[in-house]
Parts: sequence; structure tokens; C-alpha cells
Amino acid sequence: MKNINFIILLLVIIFSFVITNLNIYKSKYSGDENTISGVIYDYNIDGDKLTLYLKAKEKIVCNYYFNSKNEKDYYVKNIKLGYKVNLKGNLSIPNNNTVPNLFNYKKYLYNKKIYWIFNINKINIISKNNNIFYKIKDTVISKINAYKYSKNYLYAFILGDTSKIDYKILKSYQNNGISHLFAISGMHIALITTILIFILNKFKLKDFTINIIIFLFLLFYIFLTGFTSSILRASLFFILLKLNKSFNLKINTLNILFLTISILLVINPFLIYDLGFQYSCVVSISLIYFSNLIKSKKTYLSKIFITSLIAFLVGLPISIYNFFHINILSCLINLVFVPLISIIIFPFSIITFIFPFLDIINSFLISILENLSLIINDIKFLDITLSKPNLLLIIIYYITIIIFLKKYQDGNIKYILLLIILILFHHNFAYFNSNMYMIMIDVGQGDSILISLPHNKGNILIDTGGKINYSKDTWQIRNKNNSIADNTLIPLFMSLGINKIDYLILTHGDNDHAGEAINLIDNYKIDNIIFNNDNYNELEQNIIKNLKSKNINYYKDLEEINIDKYKLQFLNTNEYNDENNNSNVIYFNYNNYKFLFMGDAGKTKEEDILKKYDLNNIDFLKVGHHGSNTSSSKKFINSINPKYSLISVGKNNRYGHPNKEVLDILSKSKIYRTDLDGSITLKIINKKLYINTCIP
Repeated sequence: MKNINFIILLLVIIFSFVITNLNIYKSKYSGDENTISGVIYDYNIDGDKLTLYLKAKEKIVCNYYFNSKNEKDYYVKNIKLGYKVNLKGNLSIPNNNTVPNLFNYKKYLYNKKIYWIFNINKINIISKNNNIFYKIKDTVISKINAYKYSKNYLYAFILGDTSKIDYKILKSYQNNGISHLFAISGMHIALITTILIFILNKFKLKDFTINIIIFLFLLFYIFLTGFTSSILRASLFFILLKLNKSFNLKINTLNILFLTISILLVINPFLIYDLGFQYSCVVSISLIYFSNLIKSKKTYLSKIFITSLIAFLVGLPISIYNFFHINILSCLINLVFVPLISIIIFPFSIITFIFPFLDIINSFLISILENLSLIINDIKFLDITLSKPNLLLIIIYYITIIIFLKKYQDGNIKYILLLIILILFHHNFAYFNSNMYMIMIDVGQGDSILISLPHNKGNILIDTGGKINYSKDTWQIRNKNNSIADNTLIPLFMSLGINKIDYLILTHGDNDHAGEAINLIDNYKIDNIIFNNDNYNELEQNIIKNLKSKNINYYKDLEEINIDKYKLQFLNTNEYNDENNNSNVIYFNYNNYKFLFMGDAGKTKEEDILKKYDLNNIDFLKVGHHGSNTSSSKKFINSINPKYSLISVGKNNRYGHPNKEVLDILSKSKIYRTDLDGSITLKIINKKLYINTCIP
């Protein structure tokens, strides 16, 4: 009976996985509706985008884009929580991830029981808010918005909303392994309840009355923070601990935590997929289980270090699975940031919320925090890339971590070698991979193709996709970083265990092929850059300035590159008067599988290639210029006779790519398109071909 609560928890976890994969939750909408009505339970305004979270027949995410600054100002003043609105527009199904291993927005929403996105054309406010709780929350939001300097952190520390913090800063917290300090959880709940109990004791109230007040406050705070999973866990755990003490039930703390998690998962099985819930649970269980190890440390700093070490290790598999890298000195970094945030900045932010005149002082403290995080984040050697692990590797990680912590508790530290060996093996896993693969990455209306050779002999990226341009009007600029390099390319490389790009080949200097080059060079290791053979345009000149500042090699007008026993050949012809025809065209033969990458080369260059090179029976053709009718002439396609045609093209793009005539010309081949198929992965395993898509 000793482990009954643990057994119950395991059964509940199994139940959660089973019940959430049965597809028993169905939408109440058909998808044809063009008007919906509901109550706003949350909203966010970011640049020119308004997102409403609506309680209608079911929860729906609704997006609206402002047409002017005046319109934005109007909605900033007039949209409030609890308002009932009628929206005109159309429903659309959220997209799956179109790039392997990356964030799946459709699954994320489904786990929150949200099945539709409503694209708003018009908003009508039907009635204002009569709900006292929404009024209080709106008052809190209005008060926070009035702060000039530190409101972004008041959102984080009071409402549990970190989305207002600058993207670059937030990313540095994540990279440094300290982002957990900004998620309201047990530490924050403990501090808030301690302050409340101290104040209530001054009124000489009975313990029962104090507990009731605290419980009611926590229930309201759960609502205030939007039912955040870590708050739910921390608050329910606190309530159960108090009840256990009040009724003298003598249930140990770990079993109470097991019971807390079980109750929450029975109420909402989808919490099992919530990242905050996963971190909160595994870290809390481990800190309680190894509490004697923490108590054995005599100094405050040593207690912080061992607490950070335990939290870092047990959260390690979750971090690797979701973010594909770790900071090896995260525990030491936490020695600085835990006291800075938990003792100084978090309490001072709460005090600032009560006394607004402290805003500028709080802002000064926050600036110290941010600059320190950015400085540490720039020390790149601290960061280790680890490919996305499978279930077996996650289990091996946890077994190794538990063995190490138990032995460390007994005073034996040498078992750290097991963990170091496991991490080193994982970090160098690409060297054990004997397969070659190529991924045409979905970067919208642009090109980006990754070739990874066996045993990590070489990683080649052909083009980067294009930089997304926004208006210079500040009211339109969003906080979220929309860089393809940051959000797509680099996370994909890391998830595959790729530590660097040996050759970045830019087929030509158009934005949709080279626009993300500078972002990629600034944030990832690139050994060599190859340009095409014409004069450098403005974009290419800016790239070269960046390369020179970083002492990165760059070349142009090459005939071939050799990597180990593999060769990529550049099919050079004449120099033309337009950027597209001057594209690098690349031929690659791998184990008799023939690849031809056309860039944006047009029909003129195709004609010259046929005259100069003997090409036939191409297995994989990267179709020129996104399937435009300026490329892929009938003569050229009939001559090279491709088996598979790959078209990189943006969904519903304004150019009408790919052209119907071109599709007809390519019809004898099997056609794959990134707008319909997402990223296309070709794997050659023991000379056998496997093709996978990432359908939106």
C-alpha cells in the first residue's frame, strides 16, 4: 500500500494518453459558418494583429488584422474581457507543422480543445461585461498597461503571460536555462501565500478562516492567470497540503503531489501534453524525492546549486525533446539568476504593482537582468545541440539521471560519467548515421534545401528562404520574431543533430532565396558560402560584409565542390543579364540517384545546359523558379526525363505558382509541392529510397 498513490498516478497517465488519442472530442461547428457569437475570455494585441479567444459553442481562436493605426487604437480602448461579440468571417482548420520535428500548432490547439481558427472580417460588440471576475481581471490588465517601463514583466509575474517580453530577451532566458523562473509556479505561489498568511495573522484570525481566505484567493488567482497548468498544479498542491495538515491525515508530501497530478489529469487528460505541466510535475516530484540531498547542503548557494542541478537534470529530456539543445552551465547560471529573480526582481515587481512610483527602479533592475542574460547567451560554446530523442532514448536518459542522483545522494559523484557519456553519444549521433537524406524545407514562397551526407561527412544548404518584410510603421511591428532562420531552419538543423553547415550555396541574390542568409550566419555556424557567377547585388554585398566581419570563407563561379567522396557539380554556362538565369544550377549523383537543383534558372539557361551537359534520366528535379512558366520548357523536361519533380512554392501565393502548363509538362513525373505536401524528405537507406511529406 506504500506506493498506491504512485501506482494510481501511473494508471492515470496511461488513461490520459489513451483517452486523448481516441478522438472522442468533436467540434460543434460544421466549418461552413460565416458568423459566430461568443464571449471574449482572453485577447492579445501584437502589432497589426488582434487575437480573440472566444467562448462560443466551443473555444475558438479568432484573428483580425488592423487596417490602420486609428483602427488599432479603437480596439485597444474598446475590446475588454467578458464582452460578447458577433464576428463575421470564415472558419479554417489550424495547420499541422509543415517542417519535420517542429512545433505543431494544430495539435497544440487540439490539446486545448480548440478545433478552429476564425478569420475575422468584421467585429460587432453585442454587449459589455457583467461578470465581476472579468471586471477585476480587466482592472488588473488596465493597471499593468499604465506602467511605462516594467509592464511586460508585470504581465509575466502577475498574470503568467511572458509573451510581452521582447522575443530576443525571452529566447536568451530559454537558451540559458532560466525561463522556468518566469513561469508562475510553486516558488511564486509559496511567496504570495506566505505574504498573505503573514498579513492575515496580524488580524488574529483562526487558522480555519485564514485557510478559507487563502483557498478562495488561489481559486481566483487560477482564473486571473488563465488556468495556467503550473498554477493549477501549484495551487491545488498547496490546498491539499493545508488540508492534510488541518485534518492531521499524515499523508507524506510526495503522495500528496501524486494525488494532485492525478486529480488534474482526470479532470483534463490533455494536460499531459502541456509543456509547463510536464516541467512542473517532474521537477516538483524530484525536488521532494531528493529533499534530503538539498537539506544536507549547509549554505544558501549550495542549496540553490543542488536544487538547480536536480531541476536541470530531470527537465533535461523534456528540454531536448522540445528545444534540441541544452546549456551545459545552466546550474551555475541559476546560481546567479535564482536569487536575482526570486529574492529581488519578482518581489519588487509585486511591490511595484502596488506602488507605481517604483516603476523606474524596477525597470533598472530588469535591465540588469536582461543584459546579463544576453551576455551569457552570446557565449556560444556553452550550448550543446542534441537531436530530437525517441522514446527509448528518453527512458535511458531518465534511468541514467536517477542512478546519478541516487548515487550522488549517497556521496558518490563518479556516476556523472554515465550521464556525460550519454550526452556526448547523443551529441555526436550524426556520426553513427549511415544514411543520406535531403529535405526540401517549406519556407513559403522561397527555396531552401538541406542535403546531409552519411556519417556527418557534410551538410549542405541550398538557399535560405526569404526575409519577411514588414512596414516601418511601428504600430504594425509584432513582438514575435518571424525570421525563417530562427523559427524554421535552425530548429530543424538542431532537431537533426546538425551542429554546423559546411556549405551554404546561394543560387542567386533574390530575397526569396538568400534573404535569410545574414540571420543564419549571425545565429549558426557556417563554414563556407558559395555565390553564383554574376555581379553582387545589394543583398549579396550586405551578406559579404557580414562574412568578412566573421572571417567566413566565400566563393563564386565554382565548377564543383568535393566533400569526402561526394561531389556537387555546378552547371555553369554563360553570364546572363538577369539574376534568375545566373542561378547556380547544381548536379549531384549519390549512389546512382541523380539530383538536379535548378534555382530560378529560366528557359534560356535550360537550353544552354542541354547544349553543354549530357543530362538524362534525372531522379529528382528541383523545379526552376517555383514552377513558373519562365522555366521548365517541354524540351528540357523531356530531355532530362525526371522521375520526381519537387516544387518549392508558397501556399496561395500571389504569383499563381506553380503554372498549370508547367504542371502538365511535368505530369509524367511524380510531383511534390511544399504548398500541398509541406517539407519533402528523401532518405536513401541502404540504396533504397524513402519519401516522407509533412502535410499541412
